[in-house]
Amino acid sequence: KMKTEAAAAPRTLVFDAAGMHCASCVTRVEKALSAQPGVEEASADLLTRSVRVRVAERPPADLTGALREAAAGAGYPLTLREPDGERPSPQSRERRERRFYGRRWAAAAALALPTAVLGMFVPDPAWSRPAQAVLSGAVTWGAGFVFHKTTWTLLRRGAVSMDTLITLGSLAAWFYSAAGIWSGGPVFFETAAVIIAFVLLGRYLEARVNARAAQATERAAEWLTGEAEVLRDGEWRTLPRRNIREGDKASVAPGARIPVDGIIVQGSSEVDESMLTGESLPAPRGVGDPVIAGSVNHTGRLVVEATAVGEDSVAARIARLVAEARASKAPIQRLADRVSAVFVPVVIGLACLTLLGWMIWADPATAVRNATAVLIIACPCALGLATPAAITAACGRGAELGIIFRSAEVLERMEKLDLAAFDKTGTLTTGRMTLTAVEHDPACPDFLSAIAAVERASGHPIGTALAEGAGKRGAVPGQAEDVVAFPGLGAEGTVNGRRVTVGSPELMERRGAVLGDRWKGILEEARRRGETAFAGAWEGEVRGVAAVRDQPRPGAARVIAALRERGLETAMLTGDHPLPARLVAEELGVETVRAGLLPEDKARLVGEWRAQGRSVAYVGDGINDAPALAAAQVGMGVGTGAAMAVEAAPVTLTSGDPAQVIRALELADRALRGIRWNLGWAFFYNAAAVPLAVAGLLNPMAAAAAMALSSLSVVANSLRIRNWSPSPPPGRSN
Repeated sequence: KMKTEAAAAPRTLVFDAAGMHCASCVTRVEKALSAQPGVEEASADLLTRSVRVRVAERPPADLTGALREAAAGAGYPLTLREPDGERPSPQSRERRERRFYGRRWAAAAALALPTAVLGMFVPDPAWSRPAQAVLSGAVTWGAGFVFHKTTWTLLRRGAVSMDTLITLGSLAAWFYSAAGIWSGGPVFFETAAVIIAFVLLGRYLEARVNARAAQATERAAEWLTGEAEVLRDGEWRTLPRRNIREGDKASVAPGARIPVDGIIVQGSSEVDESMLTGESLPAPRGVGDPVIAGSVNHTGRLVVEATAVGEDSVAARIARLVAEARASKAPIQRLADRVSAVFVPVVIGLACLTLLGWMIWADPATAVRNATAVLIIACPCALGLATPAAITAACGRGAELGIIFRSAEVLERMEKLDLAAFDKTGTLTTGRMTLTAVEHDPACPDFLSAIAAVERASGHPIGTALAEGAGKRGAVPGQAEDVVAFPGLGAEGTVNGRRVTVGSPELMERRGAVLGDRWKGILEEARRRGETAFAGAWEGEVRGVAAVRDQPRPGAARVIAALRERGLETAMLTGDHPLPARLVAEELGVETVRAGLLPEDKARLVGEWRAQGRSVAYVGDGINDAPALAAAQVGMGVGTGAAMAVEAAPVTLTSGDPAQVIRALELADRALRGIRWNLGWAFFYNAAAVPLAVAGLLNPMAAAAAMALSSLSVVANSLRIRNWSPSPPPGRSN
């Protein structure tokens, strides 16, 4: 019975798809697979070049074969991903795509340049035209063959795309010019060559900025790689983590990463779970407490009994959340791709009508000339360059400013945002503890150096904050010996012959150092400010109190204010405790606060906002932010944080400066204005020029010149984006 139920349960198949390179490709793959019996939903992911297919409870026999056949029929061969099978890494795919388009662009540019020089600037000797034909032919039929192959594949199935437009324009220009060699008419071989070179450059740059994002779902798998000490058959053995089974016991040394999700059965320690919860401080963990794979054991040796391994672990679940959130997003097709299905058939129809009409009213040579002029003037050079030129300029300028855009679609989404949600630790705050206050008995001037010595020797993050704070205040930490850590409470060690205890009131009481009303009041006031406060004692007396805090980043409050001025609501989602989260939000002016969240909680909240019709941006820097970054319309990963968070986001901010968020929005605004101007000019150019060609008022040579002018105008307008300078940063203080 159990086996029958397992076989009938819904499942998801994941395929690698070859040949996807634009939003139209995504749409065609999804349509082809969704039409198959037994498929509930098909979602293609352009970034990872993959397709996720949700299968019905009782799928038809050999559904996998049917899916492969349907996708291959649409021009996109599929390869099934086996759960444990080998597949190319995102890095290798990125290198392969960049090499593929880069080599073709380099060859096309090297041949298109002399073609353009011969055609536009050199007198027309007898050898010039054949030389142009050879050079341009090498570009059109060699480097550009990738477009012609796709066009032919789609035409056999009654579909068109930008590749169809590229093929139409370049071949029309080349064939007309080839005929001109024999007839003595004008030639414009450079037009065909330049079209191919420009489009290949756009594809190369697109592959360069997009493919790296595919690495996001690979990061969580790294948490489950490597080896661990596992108890098997009564003895400890070093085994690969993937071989750990549920119920196994794993030993975790101080400073090591916990290999499995499980329960502590022996030992106590402090565990850094910031990569999952966003907590800035390690959490005390002892026997019976749960721990998560990928978190770091700080102070004591632990023995953990595995409760979830492989695909059931938190690490694998986060990887699935990222992949599913990304695959579920409906891709926004480029405007040029959306109109190509109508534009290309209309142009071909007009060319045929022009040919027929002029054959009736004039001679065949005039008819062919005018029909060819229609095809050339409708060549998609400006239309094809309109978006890539602006996107290339925006991406290049963004890279100089430390802002990486993964695609053109994200720029369009950024314009429509109405809610900006932030992670707290490491995003709105520095992510590091800072010494904020010290109160001590005047008779103990070495108080700060003594407690800093103990905390630094304990290996606790507070020790780093104390050591740095002591140095800034002119107190040099001493050397601590025989240091003992009390997880969740504090530490104790010998400094200059004195036994110094540092930690919570509970530890003070346990070690026989009673807090007076003065120190209790200072500790309570620090807690109300959202600070982590602790006492220091020796010789049975509390000598003082110190407090540390994760400080807001400089300029964060001004950025929040600037977002609100743009009409965006602001929110903060954090795994931290409610009190410090609320205090930080109040200090920065954030309107909505949600605390104590797990990674899936953040993604769920983002999904709920989107279901309400909100357009959400999420800014985060931790692995725990990866699902929310992928679920938001616009995810912004802070580059100073975890690699998985950065790569899960369609926008990467390589600096931790919060002002980068405003700069990214401003650059997106500028890029969208450039794209709209480019597209508007390209459509106006075709709308105005095509009727002239139909009427016989535009010969092919003039059409080629007009087409070149339109392309130059698009490039020149895009250069304005390249030279854009951001407004002054929102501020350097809170």
